[in-house]
Amino acid sequence: MALPKAKELVSSNSVVVFSKSYCPYCVTVKQLFSQLGANFKAIELDQESDGSQLQSALAEWTGQRTVPNVFIGGNHIGGCDATTALHKEGNLVPLLTQAGAVAKSSA
Repeated sequence: MALPKAKELVSSNSVVVFSKSYCPYCVTVKQLFSQLGANFKAIELDQESDGSQLQSALAEWTGQRTVPNVFIGGNHIGGCDATTALHKEGNLVPLLTQAGAVAKSSA
């Protein structure tokens, strides 16, 4: 049940951050998206009744159990390091723009 829910969340939102509210790496990624003006959906696994099942389903689906677990445009990006590396390389905003998470004029 958790895997279909995770896939539905990813397919119905341009950017999804599977997160835990107390995780500093999750905060970093969410702040980065906010600073870039990106629309994103944060799923706080520690506040979801099925959070541990979702986390296990994500591990099965992506091979990544850790959070943040970031998806842009339906594609698995990875965690904080992968997301910030994309930004430093100048590749994050184009991905966000292509996914429709930021307006082209602000990119």
